[in-house]
Amino acid sequence: MWTHSQGVFPLRATIARALGMQPRDIRCIHAEGAGCYGHNGADDVAFDAAMLARAVNGRPVRLQWMRDDEFKWEPYGPAMTMKVKGAVAGGRVVDWSYDVWSQSHNMRPGDPDGINLLGSWYLADAKQPGPARHSAQPNGAGDRNAITLYDFPRQRTTHHLIMDNPVRTSALRTLGAYANVFAIESFIDELAAAAGIDPVAFRLAHSKDERERAVIEAVAKAAAWKPGESVQTGNVLRGRGIGYARYKTVATYNAVIAEVEVNRATGVVKVPRIWTAVDSGQIINPDGLTNQIEGGVIQSMSWTLHEHVRFDRNGILSEDWMNYPILTMPETPRVETVLINRPNERSLGAGEAAQGPTAAAIANAFAAATGRRIRELPLTPERVKLALGSPLTGTPPATNRYPFDQSGEVLRPGQK
Repeated sequence: MWTHSQGVFPLRATIARALGMQPRDIRCIHAEGAGCYGHNGADDVAFDAAMLARAVNGRPVRLQWMRDDEFKWEPYGPAMTMKVKGAVAGGRVVDWSYDVWSQSHNMRPGDPDGINLLGSWYLADAKQPGPARHSAQPNGAGDRNAITLYDFPRQRTTHHLIMDNPVRTSALRTLGAYANVFAIESFIDELAAAAGIDPVAFRLAHSKDERERAVIEAVAKAAAWKPGESVQTGNVLRGRGIGYARYKTVATYNAVIAEVEVNRATGVVKVPRIWTAVDSGQIINPDGLTNQIEGGVIQSMSWTLHEHVRFDRNGILSEDWMNYPILTMPETPRVETVLINRPNERSLGAGEAAQGPTAAAIANAFAAATGRRIRELPLTPERVKLALGSPLTGTPPATNRYPFDQSGEVLRPGQK
């Protein structure tokens, strides 16, 4: 079997269990296919081909899902929602509470308690998928990067795993880190505003890690950061925002500053420039590291501005690129990357470090430019126009439509 699977050995073992065969009687060979950042339909296609090959007594079978097949049947990135509360006093965060609700982030083949192959669920002796599970920190799954490394005297983080999924979900690049960093870093900006402190200075004031401080300072220097910088020209509002995270809390340090333009008339958000600073320990290949970070920036922009799966009770509605738009070449920003080499430190994983900080930087830049904050992604024109038409208050615009969607709250001393 030639397949674009990301895990030929788990796939072989799972197909063997589904078909009542021995793994030694199956050979899975990796074949180059379209790029994938997580769990796509390749394993399911392989199982379909195996069933057909067995039905025709071992004659060669070539099976290909078409674009709409994969759009409607592959696993998707899980739904997530976050609730965060904090208190500030004397310019410092004195209390932090973070809750995240998430579906399962891993339904790949290889589960010991289930068969995670779509076709097997429709056999006469239907198989069952594996159950949703927590994953241990620091990698985590829905709670990846949910634990902030800022210096807070009191903090609580809780992961609520949703066991039942109305839509099939599995691994998407960064797992829960993208959404968690977006939520945490957005709220850090809100706390900085409540304290009346510049967002960059506020982060530095809550950081004891010198490497963390170095990437924040480096990106601020590269972007020539100025506190409270926002400009309006006609219908276009411009602003800058920052986002930061250490991926998985143990890997690459990455800080991002985004410059956005928001058109009040159309609701379109553009990101002409992005700066990023990276500490990945000892750098082996500077060009490769730069490509990883900048590729992550662009992918995150696509998620943040465009990508979401449409569905209803009858199934998936996003069945082609018209119904699932992604970032286009003309929308791609100018990206400037600062690499901080640490020759005396071990090399750190950098492949997924930029997605969360980029989303947060864009969201914070939008808030800086408009005075409004959107807490639900992506930043579609419809959502933007709704936010810009709402009164400027401490509560979010009425864009939340799903269970568990909760806004952040800023609590000052004396408030309950």
